[in-house]
Amino acid sequence: MQSLSNQSLCIQDRISSLASMVGNTPLIALHMSWKGRRRVIYAKAEYFNLTGSIKDRMALNIFQEGFRTGQIKHGDTIVEATSGSSGIALASFARALGNPIRIYMPCTVSEERKAMLRSFGADLRLVEHDCGSISYARTSAANFAKDRDDVFLPDQFANEANSRSHEAATGPEILRQLASVGRQPDAFVAGVGTGGTIMGVGRALRKSNAKVRTYAIEPADSSSLSLERRPGKHRLQGLNTEFVPALLKKEEITNTFAVRDGDAIIMAQRLASQLGLAVGISSGANVIGALLAQDQIGQEATVVTVFCDDNKKYLSTDLVRTEPVRPDYISPDLELFGFQSITS
Repeated sequence: MQSLSNQSLCIQDRISSLASMVGNTPLIALHMSWKGRRRVIYAKAEYFNLTGSIKDRMALNIFQEGFRTGQIKHGDTIVEATSGSSGIALASFARALGNPIRIYMPCTVSEERKAMLRSFGADLRLVEHDCGSISYARTSAANFAKDRDDVFLPDQFANEANSRSHEAATGPEILRQLASVGRQPDAFVAGVGTGGTIMGVGRALRKSNAKVRTYAIEPADSSSLSLERRPGKHRLQGLNTEFVPALLKKEEITNTFAVRDGDAIIMAQRLASQLGLAVGISSGANVIGALLAQDQIGQEATVVTVFCDDNKKYLSTDLVRTEPVRPDYISPDLELFGFQSITS
């Protein structure tokens, strides 16, 4: 009995230590010019989290709630389907807490994602069926967990602990940091992977001001959120285009913007090469979406988005190659001036 108590205490100590390395990330004020007007876009720098992405917030809350409610026991195998960042966060936290982890992941993701998961000791199962479908990866994970009481399936696309992590922490951090510079949010913009970020942050911001708008980003070459469903290949790794996740409530979304992956790549490249902000491709897409939202609301509007992760998981992708410019791209027409970091 004593050993069980000590084990429980040890788990809680480990969770507390992990929690100290997640959240309270800087809010970046990006200064730029577009369409001949000075603009400011705010972006939460989520690559400051433990494993370098916003998914650490979700992983932390899933483990906190799972151990507290008894859904997860010490030694249980964690199994999840992921395109990368969520799996990396879950793998890091699972190993820190003494739980083995199995990851089902589309084979088409970057080599860095695969290597990082293996480095955390994950049992990585690459899915080649149906061109590396995340849907098939989910089915594989569910089948592994079925009828087993020593396996925990987070199911990030439907687990409310995901969105709760952002409603309880990410959103309030944004409100506090904006208030420190005399601002209030008018809109929040984010790409949709699981839907947890846009749902949770949007709800937190609307508690402060019911008029705050939320805008979803989807790849222009593969739409699943807009009325016209056009699934296809795209390079915005981490954005889900095969199905609408259960966490996403369309009635809470003001509008959806389709962003071309080439435009997102150029934006991410420019943020790194001109401002030293080494962000991933989806972060480039989020900045483009934030500008489109600001254009819709008003050029003085306070629009917030997220830098989901940094560029380290994309160094084998087109992010480090010259991207052809199309006439409908936004990123080449921007003038970037600099940024300020808000940490209050």
